[in-house]
Amino acid sequence: MTSELFSPLPLRSGQVLKNRIAKAAMEENMAGDGQLPDWQLLSLYKHWATGGTGLLITGNVMVHAEALTGPAGVVLDENAPLEPFIDWAKAAKAGGAAIWMQINHPGRQVASDMPGVVWGPTDIGVSLGKHSSRFGRPSAMTPQQINDTVARYAVTARRAEEAGFDGVEIHAAHGYLLSQFLSPLVNKRTDQWGGSLENRARMLLDIVRAVRAAVSPSFAVAVKLNSADFQRGGFDADDARQVIGMLEPLGVDLVELSGGSYESPAMTGRPADDRTQAREAYFLDLAKDLVGTSPIPLMLTGGITKRATADKVLDSGVAVVGMGTALAVTPDLPSRWRQGREADRHMRPVTWSDKALASAASMAQVRHQMRRLARGSSPKPGTHPAIALISERRKQRRALRNYRSWLSKYQAAA
Repeated sequence: MTSELFSPLPLRSGQVLKNRIAKAAMEENMAGDGQLPDWQLLSLYKHWATGGTGLLITGNVMVHAEALTGPAGVVLDENAPLEPFIDWAKAAKAGGAAIWMQINHPGRQVASDMPGVVWGPTDIGVSLGKHSSRFGRPSAMTPQQINDTVARYAVTARRAEEAGFDGVEIHAAHGYLLSQFLSPLVNKRTDQWGGSLENRARMLLDIVRAVRAAVSPSFAVAVKLNSADFQRGGFDADDARQVIGMLEPLGVDLVELSGGSYESPAMTGRPADDRTQAREAYFLDLAKDLVGTSPIPLMLTGGITKRATADKVLDSGVAVVGMGTALAVTPDLPSRWRQGREADRHMRPVTWSDKALASAASMAQVRHQMRRLARGSSPKPGTHPAIALISERRKQRRALRNYRSWLSKYQAAA
């Protein structure tokens, strides 16, 4: 069975994706010693490399060693050895898919027990009710810190290309730093980075310019953007439309649409304002509104598990179908679709009323499957979310001890 899903997609950079199916970024939190990729990530990506996707996007790689989304995050900065990343790129490209590195800075979404820095556009912290204390209190970034961060993204992108990656995706969604700058709820600055949407988008646009200047013309540059934050008064679909228009002159190849943040985890199907409760393709209705005016090809991610849904997404005008959880459970799902087959198992749903805890458990379940794949074991999607969450937190405590030790040596050597 063939369709547009399996047709090639030429991009602005000249790169051609072999089909319209992408493995979207999922935060692996599987760094080895030195916050570097090791055998686990190589093993995991070898599974996906032979699964039939046209594009693989890594979980977020940190541009700043002192600011991680989790203690087992991978760091690629000017001091990181390149060999582990070369091996990672080779493993991911084994089946002919393109491999893009998602690059990110967490901003204020940093756990309170993490060493390093907690930055944001302002000092407004993450608001999660009784769970708010899980996150550190941010300090407002200075102009120098903003400019230094722009430069860090360019360094990471340049080194990703040197390692053999085919592109980078700049993460400006899910409530991380660039999403925070875009949000009128978080960004209350009164200088050139605050106020109007043009000012709130300034940091993202400067990063895209710096990255594009640091890499070759044939290296892909993409942006992950919220279709909406799913918080009243926050970044919305009209804002997304305008930002996409701002990105077009800068040489962006693809914009991936997602949604939500830790405060409103729409990316796991549980937004705070309940505007999307779709079982499949959470953000398709918003994407349909953006496709007609977007001058850049769009990729849609969020809850897609069935071939019929993927076809529906492409029929809407979206160029690339992104999947995360579905490929953690069935890594060869695109190849199955080509044969007219579907997945024979699905992740156990998390129906807890506490949305913050449910989101954490959902992510723990996904990472549990990825670790099983890395070890050469079959996914076990029926694992109880509570068991996955408890196991995840134990691993995080061990990883935190390792990160603290590594960071202290890193800072001493700086």
